[in-house]
Amino acid sequence: MNWGIFEGLLSGVNKYATAFGRVWLSLVFIFRVLVYLVTAERVWSDDHKDFNCDTRQPGCSNVCFDEFFPVTHVRLWALQLILVTCPSLLVVMHVAYREAREKKHQEAAGKDGGRLYLNPGKKRGGLWWTYVFSLVFKAGVDAAFLYVFHLFYPKYTLPRVVKCHAAPCPNTVDCFISKPTEKNIFTLFMVITAAICILLNLVELAYLVSKRCRECLVARRAWARHVGRHRDWAASSCKPDDLLSGDLIFLGSDTPPPLLLDHPQDYVKKTNV
Repeated sequence: MNWGIFEGLLSGVNKYATAFGRVWLSLVFIFRVLVYLVTAERVWSDDHKDFNCDTRQPGCSNVCFDEFFPVTHVRLWALQLILVTCPSLLVVMHVAYREAREKKHQEAAGKDGGRLYLNPGKKRGGLWWTYVFSLVFKAGVDAAFLYVFHLFYPKYTLPRVVKCHAAPCPNTVDCFISKPTEKNIFTLFMVITAAICILLNLVELAYLVSKRCRECLVARRAWARHVGRHRDWAASSCKPDDLLSGDLIFLGSDTPPPLLLDHPQDYVKKTNV
């Protein structure tokens, strides 16, 4: 395994993740991937060889092992870890696509041509939806595998002895599983870590959705205030003048003469004197 490439991928995922995403990544890498690589494979390496049945009938042990272990734990965990980590790499690939597109735009339009993305790694537009999809997919994969484990191995535990009566066994035989206690401990550990990862994914999803709703609400309020100010300005600019065309203002006179005179001729005489 090339740890340099793996470290580069993890650093890329960690760079574009939220705080909850970084906790999830640390939990997956330390408590799931490393435990699987260092310990789990060794514990389950001899499960078929040490699966013994109290019969000498050829093929009976193989048939009973296949009946009780349709898919072994380590193979289910390997498939689960691959499917869980792939969506995070999809986010990194989306950011790389944005950066490549921005670079081509800068080369074609020059420095004065503007930018397609102010920050290619900022979760806006399609990248936000990609990140949300990755969270839903990761939580769904972990939940589906927990259900599969419970379906194959009820209560996520292995018994010490199993009864088998499949052909070609001559009758019901007892088969013994190697190191059942140790396997149960590791199984419960992986189940608990998977459940915590599901919880972290749901919390991060709720955080992103609530943050986007708050941003949309603030933007709507700002737009409503802008529209209200524009309407007030338009109303004030279209308001009629305070002075009507028929109004007259007389300076230096306490009582202005009436606009409609009862005897206009007398008034003219008086003013002409």
